[in-house]
Amino acid sequence: MPRHGGFDVLAALGDAPARRALAPAAARLRREALALVAGERLVHAAYSYRIVPLEGIAGEVLCADGETFAAPRLLPESGELTALACGVCSIGPALEARVGALFAERRAALAVALDSLGNELLFAVSRRAQDRILADARQRDLDMAGELRAGDPGLALDSQASVLRLAQAATIGIRLNHGGMMHPVKSTSMLLGVGRELPAVRWSRCDDCASQSRCAVPREARAQNA
Repeated sequence: MPRHGGFDVLAALGDAPARRALAPAAARLRREALALVAGERLVHAAYSYRIVPLEGIAGEVLCADGETFAAPRLLPESGELTALACGVCSIGPALEARVGALFAERRAALAVALDSLGNELLFAVSRRAQDRILADARQRDLDMAGELRAGDPGLALDSQASVLRLAQAATIGIRLNHGGMMHPVKSTSMLLGVGRELPAVRWSRCDDCASQSRCAVPREARAQNA
């Protein structure tokens, strides 16, 4: 079960801010947020994942290591789906605690900027985890295609506990509360298809999101893949 932590995720942001036309006030707040993250060591990035062989496919339900996932989007048009990659990522609890403290100090603008930066950093950890999973799959002469997260169209929110169990989320300090929310809050999970001769998918987990036109995540992903 690969588990990684302690790496510098700030460096993974690269030149992302340079691709945006930030207003001067927003740019200043972002710089302050970056300084807080670096100076107070607010980020403790970590991820854990497993590539779990499929035990069977019953219609549109995928079975792996005693868990079941109704995830028809992961069924490929061709090739053979042989496993599921279950991953979980976090930047730790310190940043969210600092955001709360800033709100309590009535420094809302900086709190929002720091929270937004936390989302970027979590996305960067997620991309790093996916790259590592893909490298692992290729070492096994397997392909990887498709990405779902619990609560997205195509994967029910109540699948979250199963994904976290298979990814062994507890080893990096991630747990679910009774409402199904992950703690630390700045955490995310993923379920990906793994197999032989899998075609590139024609869908994205962002396709059905009402905020897609306003969201920076797909823009950053396209820029990184350009």
